[in-house]
Amino acid sequence: MSAKVTIKLFASFREAVGEGSLDWPLPPSGSLTAGELLTALVAEYPALNGPSKAARIMLNHQYASPEAILKAGDEIAFIPPVGGG
Repeated sequence: MSAKVTIKLFASFREAVGEGSLDWPLPPSGSLTAGELLTALVAEYPALNGPSKAARIMLNHQYASPEAILKAGDEIAFIPPVGGG
């Protein structure tokens, strides 16, 4: 069984992917940052290119930087910008 993280998707991210969450395998080296995961997610789902540029990162329910290193079992969420009025 491979190590993985769970990605929670909201708003435009959920619309682009078509699901509310994804399980994402960690690379064999086990080393992946939140920013690298976001880049890989955009490569898999090009519609995320725009929203990803201003997305906030939450790792295990706390704001995190793109440099945060992911571990097996982590839950990560990319929060896109939200407009309203």
